[in-house]
Amino acid sequence: MPLKSFKPYTASRRFLTVLDKSEITKDRPEKNLLEPLARSGGRNNHGEITSWHRGGGHKKMYRRIDFRRDKVGVPARVAAVEYDPNRSSLVALLHYADGDKRYILRPLGLEVGMTVVSGPEADILPGNSLPLRNIPPGTLVHNIELYPGRGGQMVRAAGSAAQLLSKEGDFALLKLPSGEVRRVRVECTATVGQVGNVDHENVTLGKAGRSRWLGIRPTVRGVAMNPVDHPHGGGEGRVKGNHPQTPWGQPTLGAKTRRRSQGQQYIVQRRKP
Repeated sequence: MPLKSFKPYTASRRFLTVLDKSEITKDRPEKNLLEPLARSGGRNNHGEITSWHRGGGHKKMYRRIDFRRDKVGVPARVAAVEYDPNRSSLVALLHYADGDKRYILRPLGLEVGMTVVSGPEADILPGNSLPLRNIPPGTLVHNIELYPGRGGQMVRAAGSAAQLLSKEGDFALLKLPSGEVRRVRVECTATVGQVGNVDHENVTLGKAGRSRWLGIRPTVRGVAMNPVDHPHGGGEGRVKGNHPQTPWGQPTLGAKTRRRSQGQQYIVQRRKP
């Protein structure tokens, strides 16, 4: 969707941009596909804040998205393109031939009235879901499974796509948006095409209040605090010493925190720093 800007009749309007809603064809979501969404404010089950700077924001309902695409061989017509407040991409409402209705992530080029289908026999067209075994090398894909049958877990953000490089035995080589090259089993499914809403990354919020609507609370720098509150705090004037640390003294800003877990052996090439 193209970006829309405004005349700067206030200070906050000067740099503010919003997405044009020309691609959205339906305002109200499908009631049968909605669930209530409880907000935690970044707190765990003990009431402690574990994800900082979260809270407030507009109320919203969760849209159940079909990440599994398990209706094999049943064609579906794209009935509408809708906004989803829970993700950066738009969603497409599918009406299946057997009467079922489901949401999927809307890939680039998928319009109302087009038909999509899942399964090994599907054509290589945007919105169709196939096992990686049946997708030719060089194809752009998204909504990729890590384990067969679990549903798509990778490459789901607006504008993102992975490229299928090659297939070697039981594994396919995928180049992810981060630059990482990873092996994934050929039984895992993926959806053909690039996720839509490509201009999402170019949006400028323009004012602090718009961050609050999204549930993002203010961030205070450590150097602006007192020594009792942060390792970077205190000092006469601006002090640049000390290594970047969290309020509890743990290294941050570039320090590696990734644990060695199962799946590391599937990474062929690390993402670029």
